[in-house]
Amino acid sequence: MIYSHEVETMCPIAQGVAHGAAPIPEEAKWVKAKEIKDISGFTHGIGWCAPQQGTCKLTLNVKEGVIQEALVETIGCSGMTHSAAMAAEILPGRTILEALNTDLVCDAINTAMRELFLQIVYGRSQSAFSEGGLVIGAGLEDLGKGLRSQIGTTYGTLKKGPRYLELTDGYITGLALNEDDEIIGYKFINFGKMMDFIKAGDDANTAFQKAQGQYGRVDDAVKIVDPRKD
Repeated sequence: MIYSHEVETMCPIAQGVAHGAAPIPEEAKWVKAKEIKDISGFTHGIGWCAPQQGTCKLTLNVKEGVIQEALVETIGCSGMTHSAAMAAEILPGRTILEALNTDLVCDAINTAMRELFLQIVYGRSQSAFSEGGLVIGAGLEDLGKGLRSQIGTTYGTLKKGPRYLELTDGYITGLALNEDDEIIGYKFINFGKMMDFIKAGDDANTAFQKAQGQYGRVDDAVKIVDPRKD
């Protein structure tokens, strides 16, 4: 250790205060984190790329400083999906400090990692007060049945009004309108369920029919319109 001349000539004074790190909540315990291995937690959050044209929702499950589980969801550009594939290979097995300083290919994923790092090391995780934390695999619960991202895609213009294209229920196939041309419900196809039916042996047409559903007052509709054509 090299000290400047000014510091070398100072007289020593005792450093009396040494109460240590403030405890943070981790998996129903109060932990004074001094090293990376002292950090555990499950959390998720978002990041964005520099031109703010894409975003990433990142879910991490950290045990004793090491990422055990990572769910990477991206939207915004085609390249981000390939970056997400690489990030899912890169993240598990790394400490959160390693992951923070690893090129995760996409700015949005890198930013998400930064934001989640801050949450976790400050004790703001989703599992802060969950005894034992969350099991490995909890990240998949974010996707629900069919293991598909929860996506909402809608579009609207002043002249022609709104169009629902895809919601958490699934791919929108029809909008139910009342006599004033207001949306009162919609029909949808759940692609996750459809693929499950096909994998179980149903032909595509049968699976398509079984995976359909509706929400709202569809039965009261004056007309049903295709949001992509009408």
